Amino acid sequence: MRILITGGTGSFGQKFTQQILRTLKPAQLIVYSRDELKQFQMRQEFPLSACRNLRFFLGDVRDRERLYRAFDGVDVVVHAAALKQVPAAEYNPLEAIKTNILGAANIIDAAIDRNVKKVIALSTDKAANPINLYGATKLCSDKLFVAANAYSGNHQTRFSVVRYGNVVGSRGSVIPYFLAQRASGVLTITDARMTRFLITLQQGVDFVLRCMEMMQGGEIFVPKIPSVKVTDLARIVGPNCKQELIGIRPGEKLHEVMVSQDDARLTLETNDMFIIQPTHDYWTHKDYKKSLKGSRPCPDGFSYASDTNTAWLNDRQIVELVAQVEKHLPPDMPKAGEPKFIAST
Repeated sequence: MRILITGGTGSFGQKFTQQILRTLKPAQLIVYSRDELKQFQMRQEFPLSACRNLRFFLGDVRDRERLYRAFDGVDVVVHAAALKQVPAAEYNPLEAIKTNILGAANIIDAAIDRNVKKVIALSTDKAANPINLYGATKLCSDKLFVAANAYSGNHQTRFSVVRYGNVVGSRGSVIPYFLAQRASGVLTITDARMTRFLITLQQGVDFVLRCMEMMQGGEIFVPKIPSVKVTDLARIVGPNCKQELIGIRPGEKLHEVMVSQDDARLTLETNDMFIIQPTHDYWTHKDYKKSLKGSRPCPDGFSYASDTNTAWLNDRQIVELVAQVEKHLPPDMPKAGEPKFIAST
């Protein structure tokens, strides 16, 4: 099997590459991204002498012709490339649209015309009931990938989506942000009520690989993951720091949703995930209730949101996550001792 990952030099892409090379041993793994420096740095971690099946391909998802060249002979595409910083997307809306929406359309066309077998696209909790431009572009992208199963016509290419929450320790995420602020003695919080879903990079990679295997085309897969209060994260990262409220940033939500009430009518629940089924005609012959043992429809009025989630991280779990993130911080990141366990009150 030949696998290509777009945005492959990002946090997810590097962890994905590590796992794929170690466990699946594909005929070829292609890292497609636009940053030559990150590709150079990644090659130092995965040297050619030890990873002869790893190839780096410079290119942008905005470049349709480049994608056609890159997808030649590829069996599976994992689409992880995106502009994902919420404030940056609010300030540069057309740039987010070009990458997240038009880039998705290019991925679809290239995959169909190059006879790629499977495409699985990474989405975000911000795509459900979006209030910011990033979430809106990812919702549009999700819709494109779901509809692409009908658009592919007589081709065998199948498209599915994986939607999950904030990735622990990824670039721009909250824990590294708090760790960078800790030495100053003040951690800035936009709103004390704020909650978020959290998932580790390893959990994200494992979930994508599982969905890649089980996908039929058209599903949006949502893992069951824990929630956390942002104030609890701040308390664990900086127990001696002052928490300063600065107000919600442009496009920011108090709480995140991964399955909305409207989506719930189409959603099956299993022990560890939700599967949002498409409404398109091509899906009517598929019966996930039979193929997924123990699956059940979500009840009317159900939603899967970070503030009403039944699973929450406790202090000890937060401490472990913070320690894991701090262990992999770049050397120039400010540090102020190890995070300490503080019992909940």
